[in-house]
Amino acid sequence: MKLYGEDNPAPNPRRVRIFLAEKGGSVEHVRVPMRERGHKAADFLAKNSLGQLPTLELDDGTFLSESVSICRYLDETLPGPSLFGSTARERAEVDMWIRRIEFQLMNPIGQIWRHTHPLTAALLTQFKDFGESNRPRIEQIYHWLDSELAGKAFIAGEAYSMADIIALTTVDFGLFIGVPIPADCANVLAWHGRVSARPSASA
Repeated sequence: MKLYGEDNPAPNPRRVRIFLAEKGGSVEHVRVPMRERGHKAADFLAKNSLGQLPTLELDDGTFLSESVSICRYLDETLPGPSLFGSTARERAEVDMWIRRIEFQLMNPIGQIWRHTHPLTAALLTQFKDFGESNRPRIEQIYHWLDSELAGKAFIAGEAYSMADIIALTTVDFGLFIGVPIPADCANVLAWHGRVSARPSASA
C-alpha cells in the first residue's frame, strides 16, 4: 500500500499517520506538496478526482480517499484492538463524536483558515469578516466540549479512539492558525496534554 499525504500542519493526512502509529501499521508514504499544488496535478487527480489528501493506494491498484474511511479500512485489515470501538454502543459513540468534532469544531476552524489566513488568500475570494465571525462559535464549542469531558479520559469515554485522533488534529490545526483553546477550558487542556503525550502524536 501507498499513502499519499502531506507534512504537518495538514490535519487530514496527519489523522492517518497517527492512526497507523497507534495500530503499529506501516505503509509507504508519498508526499504530495500541497503548496506547490501537487494534489491538483493531473497525475494525482487520476488517483483522487477531487484532488484531496490523504489518498490510500491499495495493493490491487485501487484507491481510497477520505481520512476516516481510510482509517476504517486500516482498522479492519491491521491487527490489534479497534480504534472505532469493539461493541455496537462503542462504535456508535465513536462515530457520534467524530461527526460532532468535524461539524462543530473543524468546520468553523476551516472557515477561519480559508477566509483569514494569508496562505489561502490566493486560492479563493476571502471574506475576512465571515472568517472572523466563526471565532465566538469556536469558543462556545470549546466550552461545550469542556463540560462533556468532565470525568472522562478521552473524547468517547475511557478508551483512546479515532475520535481523539480527529479532535487532536483539529485542535492542533486551530492552534497553528491562531485559534487557541480557551484558558478556562481545563478539561480540554488536560485532555490535549494527555493525547499530545502519546508517541503517535508526533506522527
